[in-house]
Amino acid sequence: MLSHPFIRTALVAGTSVAALSGIIGWFVVLRGQVFAGDALSHVAYTGALAALASGVDLRLGLFVATAGAGVALGLLGGRASADDVVIGTGLAWVLGLGVLFLTLFTKRAATAHGNANVAVLFGSIFGINPTAAVTAALLAAGLIVAVLVIARPLLFTSIDPAVAAAGGVPVRLLGPLFLALVGATTAETSQIVGALLGLGLLAAPAAAAVRLTDRPWPGIALSALLAVAAVWAGITLAYAVPTFPPSFTIMAVAAAEYLLAVALGQCRTAPRKPDPGRAVGRATASRR
Repeated sequence: MLSHPFIRTALVAGTSVAALSGIIGWFVVLRGQVFAGDALSHVAYTGALAALASGVDLRLGLFVATAGAGVALGLLGGRASADDVVIGTGLAWVLGLGVLFLTLFTKRAATAHGNANVAVLFGSIFGINPTAAVTAALLAAGLIVAVLVIARPLLFTSIDPAVAAAGGVPVRLLGPLFLALVGATTAETSQIVGALLGLGLLAAPAAAAVRLTDRPWPGIALSALLAVAAVWAGITLAYAVPTFPPSFTIMAVAAAEYLLAVALGQCRTAPRKPDPGRAVGRATASRR
């Protein structure tokens, strides 16, 4: 499998983006902002279509739209995290813009870019060229560094924003900044698994890690490891079964990781069944 250049290119791009998604996704789950991640995935679709309709680089539309929308959601929310009313209203408006840009794009270049709309929606990890893969890896590395720089104050504000604000942590600044990073991460994942499926890679491994450990730093590392494992296993499955698109197999593995984490968590917290023999033995000993 590794002898094929397109597989190696997919692994380079997929590994870096998956590590980024796992790290920042852990904070998304901790802060309860999965809905914001879903909204930004729709923004990614609209931004990509706007770029296609305007004839500019697809990645420019992705990053400008998602990062800008993340900042807007953080500011309009008026708190460290945007509320559901703000996100829902913005999502409806953005989807309306998406319909407009889709119409313009279809009229402008329907025959020249007939597969572009599908690629934006569901990704095309096997179609990434080496230059784009290296660019994605470098951008992911930069975003990982940015997340790690603000990790400690971000963790503080995620657990107790009131105490963090009293301690001098810039809570109002961290909210929009974090959502901007989430938006940029969404733009990265959109190039791998598509705008509609990007939330799965952002949330499922992180949610599994949160269920498996409550320690922050091991949880972040585990989330990144699970996301990378989902990408590698998904690419392997897609290669072994060519009828399966890689976006589907990656999301299937990520969902399986979460379900397994839920099952393991229930096994660990399930009450033990009483042992009648042991109970009788204790009762006899107490009588003596």
